Amino acid sequence: MKRALTAIILGATLVGLLGGCASSRLVKSDVTSFARWAPSPPAPGSSYRFERLPSQQSADPRQPALEALAQAALGRVGLQHNPQAAAFSVQVSATTLPVMRPRWDGYGYPYGGGSSIFIGSGIGGGGGSIGFGFGIPIGGGMEPPLYRRDVNLVIRELRGNTAVYETRAFSEDPWADDGPVIATMLDAALRNFPVPPAGTRRISIEIPR
Repeated sequence: MKRALTAIILGATLVGLLGGCASSRLVKSDVTSFARWAPSPPAPGSSYRFERLPSQQSADPRQPALEALAQAALGRVGLQHNPQAAAFSVQVSATTLPVMRPRWDGYGYPYGGGSSIFIGSGIGGGGGSIGFGFGIPIGGGMEPPLYRRDVNLVIRELRGNTAVYETRAFSEDPWADDGPVIATMLDAALRNFPVPPAGTRRISIEIPR
């Protein structure tokens, strides 16, 4: 009886652990950042405004949505969105590119001997918003797509119109929901702000599914 009760408890614990793992996911970003503050990094509460390139001036609602995500991330590192009294400008862009993959049979051949064609595009152009794309499989089986995402953020000091901070995050994962993933990538891109370490670093952040 005691052994059976122990087995039940262990089984329930394992199910709970597995359920916890299934309810979250890791967003892994490769982040590269550069800082050139003069004479010193901004104090907490420093103000900024968003700046858009000509390609970002359209009525596309995705750019304001992206800026809202960036505003939340910048707030978490101590910067305040205040266009009327801004000391800095922020330019943010993001692209998403779905990549279709053939399913292999274990012998180096795609299932069914078919091939695939990918047609995709990203709204960004160095300053666009969240991208989009689609794939067309031709013969053979297809794996679920991977999503390649780039997030770029540049901060300029307005008085001298000088770029003082630049950061980029890149990820490739199976998550199709742009909003939560790009929000997490922005947090990764601003990790260690305002004085980031040199070189590219992998930052993994756990978020709910």
